[in-house]
Amino acid sequence: MDWHDFMSETEANIDKLNREIPQTVKGFGIMGQAAKADGALSEKTKEFIALGIAIATRCDSCIGFHVRSLVRLNATREEFCEALAMATYMGGGPSYAFSAKALKAYDLYAAEAKDA
Repeated sequence: MDWHDFMSETEANIDKLNREIPQTVKGFGIMGQAAKADGALSEKTKEFIALGIAIATRCDSCIGFHVRSLVRLNATREEFCEALAMATYMGGGPSYAFSAKALKAYDLYAAEAKDA
């Protein structure tokens, strides 16, 4: 999978949908801001939770979005791999395969962030 092409297409599709359902998008955005806000759990911890759910539900686009957020939040490869181990443990074989996809995305986006 080419993560750049996949995420570009996903974002283009989401942009089209956003124009059709602006009130829903507004509400979803407000909910996302509230859910991700630092509190008892940090935003980074919450993004790891979201990544685990994305892997368990086999949502490639969700994996892409949450991996990019984790790179932005300076998640280390060691932290990332520990989260993948838990996702694999909880989800079995399918989560194992999607964890491998997530690691590929992490390596790509982390390398680009390092070069930027």
